Order: sequence, then C-alpha cells, then structure tokens
Amino acid sequence: MEKPPRLLLSRLWLQNRVYDVTLNSVVFAWKEAEPNKKRAPGSNWNTGKAAGSHGVPVCEILAVQETAEDSHKKNVGKWHRVPKRPEESYQPPAFTVFYAERTRQHRWRCSSVTFHCPDWGLCQQWVHTIEEQLSLLTSRPKRLLVYINPFGGKQQGKRIYEQKVAPIFSRASISTDVIVTERANHARDHLSTDADLKNYDGVVCVGGDGMFSEIVHGLISRTQSDSGVDQNCPEETLVPCDIRIGIIPAGSTDCICYATVGANDPVTSALHIIVGDSQPIDICSVHHNNTFLRYSVSLLGYGFYGDLLTDSEKKRWMGPTRYDFSGVKTFLSHHCYEGTVSFLPATDSVGSPRDKFKCRSGCHFCQHSGHLPFENQQICEEEEEEEEEEEEEDSVSESGRKDVWRVIRGKFLAINAVSMSCACPRSPKGLSPAAHLSDGTTDLILIHKCSRLDFLRHLLRHTNKNDQFDHPFVEVHRVRRFRFTAKHQEVDSELDLRETGKGLFGQICRDHPACGCAAGHSTWSCDGETLPHTAIQASVHRQLIKLFARGIEDQPVFEDSTGVCSA
Repeated sequence: MEKPPRLLLSRLWLQNRVYDVTLNSVVFAWKEAEPNKKRAPGSNWNTGKAAGSHGVPVCEILAVQETAEDSHKKNVGKWHRVPKRPEESYQPPAFTVFYAERTRQHRWRCSSVTFHCPDWGLCQQWVHTIEEQLSLLTSRPKRLLVYINPFGGKQQGKRIYEQKVAPIFSRASISTDVIVTERANHARDHLSTDADLKNYDGVVCVGGDGMFSEIVHGLISRTQSDSGVDQNCPEETLVPCDIRIGIIPAGSTDCICYATVGANDPVTSALHIIVGDSQPIDICSVHHNNTFLRYSVSLLGYGFYGDLLTDSEKKRWMGPTRYDFSGVKTFLSHHCYEGTVSFLPATDSVGSPRDKFKCRSGCHFCQHSGHLPFENQQICEEEEEEEEEEEEEDSVSESGRKDVWRVIRGKFLAINAVSMSCACPRSPKGLSPAAHLSDGTTDLILIHKCSRLDFLRHLLRHTNKNDQFDHPFVEVHRVRRFRFTAKHQEVDSELDLRETGKGLFGQICRDHPACGCAAGHSTWSCDGETLPHTAIQASVHRQLIKLFARGIEDQPVFEDSTGVCSA
C-alpha cells in the first residue's frame, strides 16, 4: 500500500532536542534528528514526549493551537523576574497538538505535545495545515445534545460531566446543549416528541445502563414515528436511527459501555465521541401478542435474573449492594419454571456462541453475517423425549432449511437472551463471551433444572476463563427470533395453598413439593426493567442504532512513526 503524500516536513524543537516532524493525511509523526543537540537559548518550555520516534493518527488528533503567548497572558498583573541576559526573555513561536493516547486496559487519555518553530510563519503554517486536515474528518460531531442523570449510580453524573468531559469537548470545539433529567423517562419523552434532532450530530447520555435505555427508546420511537412504522407489529422491519449515541459511564455497572469500548472510563468515552467513532449495534424488540413492550440492548432474562431484579427493586434503599443481597437470596430459593421456548436458529450467520472469536473492532462476523427474512417461516414442533429431539435436530440440519423453528419444553432455572457479551468489571467475559454486537442475532442460553451446586458452578464460570456452556444442563443457541410461554398451575383452594406452601416468587408445585418448581411464573428482566407479561416474542433488528465507539481493540491502529492508520 502506497503511503499518502507528505504535506509538511520541518525540523522543530521539542524540549531540548531537535526532531524531524512530518504530516500527511493519515499520520502526524516526529523522529529525533540530532540526539546530541543542546537546548536552544531561552527554551524552558513545557515538556512533551520523550526522545525517540513517535506518531499519532490524524484521525485521533483532538485540536491544535498556537501556544507561544500563553505564558504572557497568564502572568498579566504579576511580578516578573528581570532576565539577566536578553536571550532568557526570548520565547520562540510554538504550537501544541492535543491527541488521544492509549493506555492500559483499553483506556484513552488526552495528551499533548508542543513544538517550537524558528519563525511565526512556519508555526502558523503547521497550525493551519493540521486544522485543514481535521476539517476533512466529516464523521466528527460538532454539536451534541447531552442528557445527564443526576440520580443514577453514585449520583456523580453531573460532577463527572462538568469536571472530566466538558473541558475535553470544549478543547475539541464541540458545542453542547445540556439537559439534566428531573424524573424517570424524562430523556425518553423529550427525544420522542420535543427534541429537534436535525440540529445535532449526536446524543450523549451521562448515566448508567438505565439512562442509555431511555435514550434508545426515545430515538427508536421517534425514528419509527417519523417513518410511519407501527412498533406494535412484531413483523415490522424497523428503520435504523441515523443519529449516533455516546455513553459517558456514571452508573452502577455500565455494562453496555464496557462491552463496546472496553472500559468504564468517562475520559475514554469522551475521546471516542470526539474522534467520531461509529459502532452499530443490534436491538431486540419485545412484544406480547401485538403489543410492543420494550427494546432490549443487552440482557433479556427470565427466571434467575428476573427474580433477582424483582426482589432488588424492593430494596433500592440499599444502593448497588442490593444486587448482591438479592442475588444470594434468589440463588438460595432455587426456583425453576416450566414453559415452552421456540426459536428461529441463525443458521446463515457466521460463528457460534461456543467458538473463541470475540467481537472486536472491525469484526468480520458482524460485517458478513446475513439477515434472514421473517416471511414464510414454519414452526417445527419437537417432542419432549430426548431421542425425538435429536432426530428432529438432524432432520433440520440435513435439509438445510433456514426457516424452521425449533421448540423446547421443560423446566428452566433461567432463560437468558444476550445481544452482546454483557461483560462488566465483575464478569470480564460476560454471559456469552462470543456474542456479537451487530451480526443480527442474540445468544439464547437455557439453564435447565439442576442442583444448587451445579447452578453455582455455572454462575462461577462467569468470573473465570472456563467454557461457560460446558455443562449438561446448559444449552446455547444463536437465534434471530424466539418466543416463550410459561406453564401456569392453579391452586384449588386456600387449604391447598397452606399445605403446599408459597415460594419467594411463585407458588410451589403442589404435585411435587420437593422439586422446587414454581407453580406461578417468574418475571422478565429487560436491561434492568421488569416486563408486565410472561409470554413474549422477541425479534432481533440488525444494526438498528449506532454508538460513538469502535468496539474493543485487540491491536493498535498505528503501526510505526510513518505508518498508516488502520482504523
């Protein structure tokens, strides 16, 4: 691959050394030219990079400015030391380049380097040329609509934005309109009806996963309304949202930010927004009959996670620790629920939930996975016996049909559908490590009835590197759509109820009191919100929204000091 033509090449001073500084349309680089050259007279300027060869992709330069007169402006009205020699008062013209620098654990930080020039003409030429290259980066936002949740997480959203994010936006010349939400669904309602989205290049939410869910619901609802799409129809093809969403993490877990950026760091997320990254992600729509319920971005869970959320909502006064308490309580209750799961396998997708290929920046699987139309789909019933289920699976795979539904009946401790890995600091691999952000599928994880010890072994797999699905009571399928219907058992009388007892989240099975099966039903947890219905239908909509992110990076995008930006 040919290197882009050089725009500028100059010999400039950095600290007390001379560097050859080059600029082309892809990279801004500097390399030490005279290692033994002493400091120029009066060159007691701020420090920058250490000696050697360095480079920054132009796409990750935040801003550039002249800096020679800064010291004089800051010291107006103050006493000054009289220089002993005339050359001590000399400040050569200089310019500073601000850029995003990678650190450990996928974190970015705002760094800078200052070069001193022999004359003002050359200094201004460098500043104007770099600004011209930045103006050609059309993917960068210029005006943002920011929503701040002051109540989420540890109630630090406003402080995080004002102290860590706003100064970086200002440095990059990004204008913002800030709205501090005053109630639940404030951001969703404003985006759905009042916000003039044509005036903005993106929407930023400062908060946790719940705040992000509000933004997603508001934007998708607004887009479908403007396009005349009926959200209550499960068969509708939704229109993708044009405007991108940025996430400044300020919640309890910040799962979505962690899974798309690789770190829950406000500065890192702000820098991804500034450089104009774009990462499409899938959205799962949830319906009950012909009624729209919610959109799911990360986790749609029934059984264990639904019970956990239901119990934790009663203990909000405990703060984030309520999840630990409710988790232990739900685990000890050990309720399983009987029902029927039917799903449409993603037979034409690339990859599977059990492979070792994780979703990363520029993911091949997300770019090449096909999309299966919903029309003319047939349901293939499976029998409860294991032998008949295996025969049915073989017939489907041998026929190669892509429109055949599978049906599984049984007793489940948990039913989870994850559209991304759901990784977080507590679970670095997530619920499904190989789940992809934008391949048009969700990983359906079925946890069949098992002992408490076995279930504990499965839960512990979320925190280590072992295969999470390597248990006989766990099965996982990559699907495009699925349905669930719970089996309800009625209690004849109050006497029967007293005799059989009552569980934590449902009535204990009166026919088999020792089996731990709940006669009632659990609750669906949809990205931290409970759903009012048990029987649902979920459909995955590929790349419905876009984030200011690029996915988690495995390799640096910059090869060498004169290389090419691979982003």
